[in-house]
Amino acid sequence: MAKTLSNAILCFLLVLVLLGEIQASGPASQKQQGNHANGMYGVTQGSLRPQECGPRCTARCSATAYKKPCMFFCQKCCAKCLCVPPGTYGNKQYCPCYNNWKTKRGGPKCP
Repeated sequence: MAKTLSNAILCFLLVLVLLGEIQASGPASQKQQGNHANGMYGVTQGSLRPQECGPRCTARCSATAYKKPCMFFCQKCCAKCLCVPPGTYGNKQYCPCYNNWKTKRGGPKCP
């Protein structure tokens, strides 16, 4: 009798843990889908894949006269942060990693 009761309690606890894991993983997948659906894909930190950095940096550096250094640093920043801010200038608030990475002299590292 005691063994059956302890097995039942153990099964109940196992079910609770599994339900908690399922519930915890649910919002993350919804968040990713939400970012992709509402146009924030590639703009928010960690939302790009490394192979997607090239086209994003090409667009980011399209208005500068210094394309080579812009592309070099943009791709370096994108590889680390996995995001590129929208537009050709500014908008760094969307990607804190991109915004906060500084040079040794304290200037912005990412274009």
